Parts: sequence; structure tokens; C-alpha cells
Amino acid sequence: MLQPKILSIRTRAPYFLILEYENHEKRIFDVSPYISGSWFEELKDEQYFRTVQIIQGGVGIEWAHGQDIAPHELYEMSVRITDKV
Repeated sequence: MLQPKILSIRTRAPYFLILEYENHEKRIFDVSPYISGSWFEELKDEQYFRTVQIIQGGVGIEWAHGQDIAPHELYEMSVRITDKV
């Protein structure tokens, strides 16, 4: 499944991402299950966690040192939210 492009991203403590997609959906994604092992461990640092950015063209996200989560996982494993978050 092709997921819509990401328009905006915000972090929410402790390890959540609020994603807004081009189809006007807002979704919340829990990053905490990914924060283990040497590659993702750096995300435990709150300041570093907030460095997440949208990859050019809205096709995914990444952190300053290259950590990323597959775009289909972000969309399929996130929960749609309807309230203002």
C-alpha cells in the first residue's frame, strides 16, 4: 500500500510522533518499541529525539544521525487521532 506523504511531524513525550498526512489524517506513532539496541538507543535522549525531520518530498522521516522508521510502518502501525493534539 502506498501511504500518503507526510506534511508535518511533531514529537510528544515520552516517545511519540504526531504525523499529519496529505490526506488530512493526523496519526500518533509510538516509537518506544524501537528504542533498543545500539542503532536506536540514541532516541532515548529527549533532545535528540526532537531532531526528527521529514525526508524531502514527505516520503519518510529520519533523525540527525540517520535513524529512520519505514514509511509504511509509520502509517500502518500508527493510530488515527481526531482530537487536537
